[in-house]
Amino acid sequence: MNLTLPNRESGFSFLVRNFVAQDDRFRDAFGILEKAIAARAFPACSLAVTLRGEVVAHKAFGRFTYDPASPEVTTASLFDLASLTKVVASTATAMILYERGLLDLEAPVTAIVPEFAGTGNDSIRHEITLRMLLAHSSGLPAYEKLFLRAKTREALLQAAFTVELAAAPGARAEYSDIGFIILGVALERLADEAFDVFCQREIFGPLGMTHTTFNPAHALKDSIPPTADDHTFRRRIIQGEVQDENASVLGGVAGHAGLFSTAEDLALFAHAMLNGGRPILRPSTVELFSRRESAPAGTSRALGWDTPSAPSQSGRYFSARSFGHLGYTGTSLWIDRERQLSITLLTNRTWPDCQNQAIQQVRPAFHDAVIEASGVCGGSPIAAPSA
Repeated sequence: MNLTLPNRESGFSFLVRNFVAQDDRFRDAFGILEKAIAARAFPACSLAVTLRGEVVAHKAFGRFTYDPASPEVTTASLFDLASLTKVVASTATAMILYERGLLDLEAPVTAIVPEFAGTGNDSIRHEITLRMLLAHSSGLPAYEKLFLRAKTREALLQAAFTVELAAAPGARAEYSDIGFIILGVALERLADEAFDVFCQREIFGPLGMTHTTFNPAHALKDSIPPTADDHTFRRRIIQGEVQDENASVLGGVAGHAGLFSTAEDLALFAHAMLNGGRPILRPSTVELFSRRESAPAGTSRALGWDTPSAPSQSGRYFSARSFGHLGYTGTSLWIDRERQLSITLLTNRTWPDCQNQAIQQVRPAFHDAVIEASGVCGGSPIAAPSA
């Protein structure tokens, strides 16, 4: 049975459901998630595993919250992807624009977003390129609570454009939400179209990702586990709206966060990446963007993507040619080209607040158990970042 719809472009392969024996095959992996829920690492999770063109596991566990009366999560439940937005939306958009000759990786950001130039001693900002934003080597800080002083989209973007650099451009790799907020603006301007509209037409639609969206419709709220009981900023339970406060002020559509989806839809996306990007991208583009950058020294980052390095949230077994990403709400997606394997794990570990960090132990243990059960433990080990 096919998960996807036929696509008119040749070379596209179907993703086939074959998870009849999943409960026996992945008993240990599923047990890790059930124990994590019992230990309150997160109340809900959904997963999908693809192997050599087949969905071999597709399951959901837990309830929306720790209240035993709350709804049970299902495989149709949508989760706040948080920073998986950076790869499923932003990086995929960058790849498409690169193929079309609209995005030059070495172009200075200020050529597209002149508001980012600053004044006076900020001339060093002209050295920051789109490649640096994608590779998290721009020198921008990791995170700023811009929402505390910026109450509108325009004000928050202006605050992002004028954030002081934490390092010289290209000097070091530091994961940066701010960089992807700015990248999202650059992508909109290069595409000359609203970011969410472009993603729907060029990525989600062609891949059959029918449950992937920014700003889910109100009618979908009951199918979305809540991510926070916000007592300080929005002062309400956050359900069906983006958990990230900066993305909230930006209207729920941003380059760094805001996307909602199901594990099944992310399996479709991962399958496309394993299929050389078809039907939306060329294999050479996927190879370029998912290959670890050679600089700055010690980086594990590719363009938009991360790569596994010991120790890794991907676990012990993902090969050196793998790529993936994590999300703050407890989401993750890892893709192994060598094994033709992908693992999607979606949770709402930020419920009721973001204090619990147990997901950091659960993810690698779960990934290891899945790969051990899949019988593909052999192959090249993960690579540590170069010194």
